[in-house]
Amino acid sequence: MIAATPTPPYYVVLFTSIRTPGDHGYAAAAQRMLELAREQPGFLGVESARSDGLGITLSYWASEEAILAWRNHAEHVVVREKGRAIWYAACTTRVAKVERAYGFERSA
Repeated sequence: MIAATPTPPYYVVLFTSIRTPGDHGYAAAAQRMLELAREQPGFLGVESARSDGLGITLSYWASEEAILAWRNHAEHVVVREKGRAIWYAACTTRVAKVERAYGFERSA
């Protein structure tokens, strides 16, 4: 699903990953992180896709302060460390400011 974001500017955190084999509790942790992120002030939405081992998750935020608060959230810190230790063979996080956004939606 495409996230409904406000008129720019806002921020996006781009998380790109390659998973290790097996679940090892990943699905439950990912669901919990999504629920928790949605509760955070400044969270605007999320989009995620995985194909051929490569995963890309885009989370949208109202401010850099909101991103830092999420990054430092105690439960998120624990899960992020577990990801590095168990779930990911490689990952990269990038943060960008969205200056323009446009698109269309085909009417039924």
